[in-house]
Amino acid sequence: MLGVVTVVAGLSTGNKIGLAVVGGAFIVFALLSSFVLPKRYPNFPGRHVGWFVVAGVCFLLAMLTAVLVFGVEEPPASESAGTTAAQTTTAETTTAQTTTSQTTTSQTTTAETTTSQTTTAETTTATSTEDNGGGGGGGGGQGDAAAGKAVFASAGCGGCHTLKAAKASGNVGPNLDQLKPSFDQVEHQVETGGGAMPSFKGALSDKQIADVSAFVSSSASG
Repeated sequence: MLGVVTVVAGLSTGNKIGLAVVGGAFIVFALLSSFVLPKRYPNFPGRHVGWFVVAGVCFLLAMLTAVLVFGVEEPPASESAGTTAAQTTTAETTTAQTTTSQTTTSQTTTAETTTSQTTTAETTTATSTEDNGGGGGGGGGQGDAAAGKAVFASAGCGGCHTLKAAKASGNVGPNLDQLKPSFDQVEHQVETGGGAMPSFKGALSDKQIADVSAFVSSSASG
């Protein structure tokens, strides 16, 4: 018992408070379980025995953890001073090594940066040459109208819209033959939705959205 008191006395104030709080909570739980609750509820713990066991185990683990965490003695001042001095010496040595390493790294980085800039200039020149020499593909990425007709049918667009080219006569949404939307308008509406129309961004791939936009815009304006 005297040994325990001696160990506790050697702890810091914060550690003592931590042990006291956890120990106090454990004692309160034990008193409530032993005297107060059985007196008010004769069948205690009764059908709540499972929760009672879990609570008891939790308090036990908390107490053991508190002892392991807070029951560590602080090292003597002389040892702390010696450790601090050793750490300071190590830190100074590491700083010197780091400075040397940083100098070398800086020189290497400068060389790499020069090489990178040269490579970038060469790449830019090559790209400019290719751009000037390659004639241009005439508005790619507008989708395949033929494939878009199948997407229009599979996505159920005809149930809400009228479009003669798709033999659709839905009247929930706008009449596409009358509206004559552009490719960009159709693509935006399919991706974001609006009004009673949901967004198909997750249901259709980017290619399917481009295809159905091409089909609707070309069919409605034809």
